[in-house]
Amino acid sequence: MPTRVRSHAKVNLGLGIGAPRADGFHALATVYQTLELHDVVTVSVRTGGPRAGEETEIRLTSNDRRVPTDGRNTAWKMVELALAALGVSAQVDIHIEKRLPVQGGLGAGSANAVAALVGLDQELFGAGEVAPFQRNWTGQSLEIAAKVGSDVPLFLIGGTILGLDRGQEVYPLPDIEPLWCVVAAPAVGVSTPLAFRDWDALCAAEGLTPEASTDKLNKLSRAYASAFAGGIPRERRKAGSSGVPATDGDLAGPEESALVRTGITSWIQNDFERVVFRQHPSLAEIKRLLAGSQTPEAAHPDSSLLALLSGSGSALFGLYLTRKDAEAACERLQRAGVKVFLTRTLPREPYWRDMLEVS
Repeated sequence: MPTRVRSHAKVNLGLGIGAPRADGFHALATVYQTLELHDVVTVSVRTGGPRAGEETEIRLTSNDRRVPTDGRNTAWKMVELALAALGVSAQVDIHIEKRLPVQGGLGAGSANAVAALVGLDQELFGAGEVAPFQRNWTGQSLEIAAKVGSDVPLFLIGGTILGLDRGQEVYPLPDIEPLWCVVAAPAVGVSTPLAFRDWDALCAAEGLTPEASTDKLNKLSRAYASAFAGGIPRERRKAGSSGVPATDGDLAGPEESALVRTGITSWIQNDFERVVFRQHPSLAEIKRLLAGSQTPEAAHPDSSLLALLSGSGSALFGLYLTRKDAEAACERLQRAGVKVFLTRTLPREPYWRDMLEVS
């Protein structure tokens, strides 16, 4: 029977970028946060025994025409590399049911890759739960994931995660308390290569060298680790079935968020906003609507704890303590003609516990 896996989105709770390195890549420091919002990846497998036997065949379909259905797809790459690592040939069918924006800075394609790996593991080893997957693929899966894409490894951890180097070097942080999240998916598209080219030009203009970048990002990563060190108080961790405490339905977590207690929202930022907002001024306006500012000149948000571009965009997000504030942000954006998703942040334990869809 095919295995259905939830493929969760992520946002970046801040993103610092360095100057271009000699290898053409950019070092960064970021905090990833997984969300309840997800695609669904369905995997079915027929094995052909050792690689000396039948050749591996991968077939991929999707309900969204924009999703590649060949070897360019991250899920395809992940399954192909995993089978090679196992020395097994198989006929694998993958279907990606897209619910997330494509190329929106939410890590959707990278999450699909990890979901496909989880589905492959379930089909091959038949455990019926995700925990054996983590035992079967400890270490090896991170190496495979890093070959597929820089932000693929984060989805092998889930929850709140520190990302370094190109983003593929990941460390679990203590989870923040669940918060309501509004994801704005503008119709405008952002070119990541163009965003990096504009960033490189800005670095040159401001004299930011790779050496200076190292110091900048080291300080930022230490600040992130310190700010998120508290995490969810132990007495609050066994909350609801999806990590959300049982309340009147308005609060997504405790009455005070760690983001407020630590003061991180006063300095957290996404460096891409400096160049992407120049390319697409409408995205800056969407950020203002997410924040709840009543006028463009307002210095501080009225309702959100944090509002930022995610990755290089074009998706943006806002975090809210209450559902009422989140729904008000949804209404502001919908009146402006922007597509929105109402969801919540997803801690590590429910991320893994609820990954498999039960028929």
